Amino acid sequence: MRRVRLASEGLGAISRSMAAPQVFDRALLRRRLARAQAGGYAGFLLEAAAVDLEERLSTVMRPFSLALDCGSPGPAAVPVLQRRATTVIRLAPTPETGTVVGDEERLPFAGERFDLVVSLLSLQAVNDLPGALVQIRRAMRPDGLFMGCLLGGGSLAELRQSFLLAEMEVEGGASPRVAPFADLRDLGALLQRAGFALPVTDSEMLRVRYANPFLLMQDLRAMGMTNALVERRPAGLRRATLRRAAEIYAERFADPDGRVWATFEIVWLSGWTPHSSQQKPLRPGSAKARLADALGVREQRLDED
Repeated sequence: MRRVRLASEGLGAISRSMAAPQVFDRALLRRRLARAQAGGYAGFLLEAAAVDLEERLSTVMRPFSLALDCGSPGPAAVPVLQRRATTVIRLAPTPETGTVVGDEERLPFAGERFDLVVSLLSLQAVNDLPGALVQIRRAMRPDGLFMGCLLGGGSLAELRQSFLLAEMEVEGGASPRVAPFADLRDLGALLQRAGFALPVTDSEMLRVRYANPFLLMQDLRAMGMTNALVERRPAGLRRATLRRAAEIYAERFADPDGRVWATFEIVWLSGWTPHSSQQKPLRPGSAKARLADALGVREQRLDED
C-alpha cells in the first residue's frame, strides 16, 4: 500500500451569500497545535479514536482504493487506513513529511476523488460544520464512505462549570472559555443536509482521572485545545480566577481518593455518498407484512378502548 502526496487541484470551496459565523480563530488553533506537537503531543484521545476507527471499519466488507485522513491533529489514523486502502492521503493541519497541509474548511481536492474519508477529533473546531461536510461529500466518489468523530456536547462539562462559577464569584461575570460542541441529535440531520445517505451517529463517554485539575489543563494545552475562541478575553485568565476554578473543580468533581475526573464525549458519525445500489426506504403503506404479526401480538386500533 502506498502513501502519496496529492497536489492541489482546486479549492472546492462553497459559495455562500453569507459567511459562516467565526467562532474559532483557526490560525491560532493551528499555531497552538504546532506548539503542542513540538512539545510532546498528548495523544491518548486520538489514539483511542484510531483504535475505535479500526473496529468500525472492520465491519465494512469492501476494499477502498483512495482514502483521505481529513484534518486529524496527528497521523494516528494513517496506519488504520493503510490496512484498508491502496493509497492514503493525509490532509494535515500543520506541516508533516509526506502530507498535504490544508484546512478542512477549504479542501484542496477535486471532486469525486476519494472512496473513503475519515476525520478524527478535528471537525468540532471548524467554523462551518455543514459546509465542511458538504466539501467532504463533494470530494468523494459515489458509494464512498465517510466516517469521523468529534468532541460532543458532554465534553469537559466539569471544567466549564468550574470556570463559570469561579468567574462569577471572582470577577462578577463570565467570559467565553470552553468551545461550544455539536449535539448528537443535530449531527445526523447535518449529514443528510450535506447530501450523505444512510447516516448513522452514536456517542461514547470517556472519563479520564487526574491527580488535580491543573494536570487536566496541562493535557489540554498538550493537545492544542486551549481557548481559541474569537470572543475570548484579550487580557487572558486571572490567577485568582484560575485558583478558584481549580478549588471548585476539586470540591465538586473528585472521587473519594481525591483524584478529579474529566469527561470527553466522543461522537461518531458516518454516511455514504449516494449510489443507485444502496438501499432505499419503502413507500409508506407498501409493507407486505404487519408489525403485529412479526411481534406475535394483537393489533389494536387507536379508537379502541
